[in-house]
Amino acid sequence: MVLHSDLFRRHYLYHPFLSKAFIRSFEVIGDACKNIPDEVRYNHLEFDWKGFAGMLDKLIHHYWGVDYELLWDAIQQEIRLNKVWIDIIIEQEINKL
Repeated sequence: MVLHSDLFRRHYLYHPFLSKAFIRSFEVIGDACKNIPDEVRYNHLEFDWKGFAGMLDKLIHHYWGVDYELLWDAIQQEIRLNKVWIDIIIEQEINKL
């Protein structure tokens, strides 16, 4: 998710279909993160599996609704940073096959 412009940010924050798509994407990523096999988790302790899934849960399951500004920040920072780690882990796991 490469999202840079302030125009896109404003559009995202106030467009119901786009914001719901991002929320759903976070749900899928969080669920996938929780279902990583224990062997993979153990082999890659450098990644905070539980913390990442917990962050996603907090962002999208907030009792008073979703904080879209916080969600936008997570898209711009947390997801981008963690995607680098996940890509490395996937490559290492594929090379084991």
